[in-house]
Amino acid sequence: MRPNPSLTLSPRAVAPVRSLRAALPFTLLAAAALQLGCTSFILGKAADGLSSGTGGSFARDDDPALVRDAIPFALKTMESLADQLPEHANLRVSLASGFTQYGYAFVQADADELDVKEAARAAELHHRAKRLYIRARDYGLDGLRISRGITLEELRKSSESRAAALGKVEKSDVPLLYWTLVPWAAAVAVDKRDLALVGDLPIVAALLDRALALDSEWQQGALHEFSLAFDGARPTGTTPAAQKAHFDLALAASHAQRLSLKVAWAENVLVAAQDKTAFEALLHEVLEYDTDAPAVRDQRLANLIAQRRARYLLAHEDDLIASRQAPSDAMAAAGTGGVSIVDARFASNAIR
Repeated sequence: MRPNPSLTLSPRAVAPVRSLRAALPFTLLAAAALQLGCTSFILGKAADGLSSGTGGSFARDDDPALVRDAIPFALKTMESLADQLPEHANLRVSLASGFTQYGYAFVQADADELDVKEAARAAELHHRAKRLYIRARDYGLDGLRISRGITLEELRKSSESRAAALGKVEKSDVPLLYWTLVPWAAAVAVDKRDLALVGDLPIVAALLDRALALDSEWQQGALHEFSLAFDGARPTGTTPAAQKAHFDLALAASHAQRLSLKVAWAENVLVAAQDKTAFEALLHEVLEYDTDAPAVRDQRLANLIAQRRARYLLAHEDDLIASRQAPSDAMAAAGTGGVSIVDARFASNAIR
């Protein structure tokens, strides 16, 4: 399919779910507990293990197809646990992140890459991705209800009600904010004809602003990377200085080890600038990056997914950038529109 920047998350939005990284032992424990009707104590221990964020086997994996096949079992096991543990907030964070990342890396990305002759199949996959994003968002909202008593009605009622509700959120809640706002924005991006969802964009902006205020460096600059894609969707738009500031802060926070940031810059800023020379140079730099280097092995899967997106963008650059021209002022063009609603790290931001 022809690439549409407004339908992308960044490959980093899909950094493998922390709760799934070493999930197998806890998944098996949870499955056994559910089958045997074990006590809530054992279920709670299994849920704590699944949502603890320990381990890194998924993040280090060099076989995305293997991860694709492994994640659904863990997600469904966590959903079964969530049914038994209605007040376990951390489990909701893990489910929100898991469904977001799976939806981007293994559903939306497949849809984006289908040939134009397979438009019907692409539409089907995009619809499935939307459903996964909504499921993820709802788990995030449930986590906010459990942790801080915040309801969807409060967030939608008025800007004053929303501000009062988010005033209850603390720094420790930033992961919950992030994994609520990213799938929410992703759902809008894949179906902008859903006006009810589009009308929720001010809520997404408020969640993002609150998270930035609480912990702007969270997860190696994930919030700044997301802002690169999202800020153009704000009523006030964005500015060259703001785009560059977000990029520089995310680059420093990630020690330049997250390829999704460069992919997001190319897709959101350089495409808007129609700067083909810089676009090609940056994406070729991404493809030449050694994902097996010891220093970045814990981010191998996310970087492989970012490289997949880079190859896709290069293969479709003629659809994105009209013709070769003298290098333009990318930063000047960045604030003029065409900026993607969502950071892929999912998508891309989804993959963490």
